[in-house]
Amino acid sequence: DEVVLTGSVSRGVADGVSDIEMLIVTPEPLELADCFEHARAAGLEELDTWGDPSTPTRRVSGYLDGVPLELIWWSRDLAESSIDALAPQRERFRQTGDNRDAIAHGVALRTSGSLARWQARLSDYPEELARARIEDAALTWGGFTPAGLLTIARPGELLSRTERMLDDATRVLRMVYALNRVWPPTHKRLAARVAPLAVKPDRLAERIEEAFSEPDPRRALLVMTELQAATVALAPDGPNVNRARWWLAEAAKLLSSENR
Repeated sequence: DEVVLTGSVSRGVADGVSDIEMLIVTPEPLELADCFEHARAAGLEELDTWGDPSTPTRRVSGYLDGVPLELIWWSRDLAESSIDALAPQRERFRQTGDNRDAIAHGVALRTSGSLARWQARLSDYPEELARARIEDAALTWGGFTPAGLLTIARPGELLSRTERMLDDATRVLRMVYALNRVWPPTHKRLAARVAPLAVKPDRLAERIEEAFSEPDPRRALLVMTELQAATVALAPDGPNVNRARWWLAEAAKLLSSENR
């Protein structure tokens, strides 16, 4: 029914280490062994699979002339139900790596017209959904005293600090994507993904890189906190956003103070 090119190749940003990702939609469900056989017949070698085998999605990876490929197999019914579940009305605040982004940027290699129909459905991004996602992203930026951040700036807290910063960076990106009405992609190729966005803090990708590469714990948290503050400054008013503006400002003062 459909063969859809996805991933970095469909976006035109693939490089020498990129793999080729494809979604293959078949009239009826296939067993994993059938998918392996089709991939082998197409010339793929070193076949393997990943993910939960109990789901109806089939996954096959392999090499074709030395190029890595990842193939996702859906039946027609599974494809339609999956797209229906991804519709904005079924929002579940997915954090990142959303299938909607892959479908929205997919390129049809073979089609019966379904891909264009799916992309038309996913092109709708209602204002109320954007506001809900923005408020959800700001949820954890407040509620405890700003001084609580100092507890993960202590020596020996690299894991807890990284865990918190990863969540904060992910929420920054979720808010930015919602402000621009685009579905959240994976974090790969971040600079290229955020470059065309009209609404974003200055040096968004660079500041995330700086926060995670900064060796001084307090400075790393300050860089991230200032980026969060710059992001909520772009957001519309709301209970979580308004609280986050005050909380982040206070946290930045603490982290930048000389009383260390």
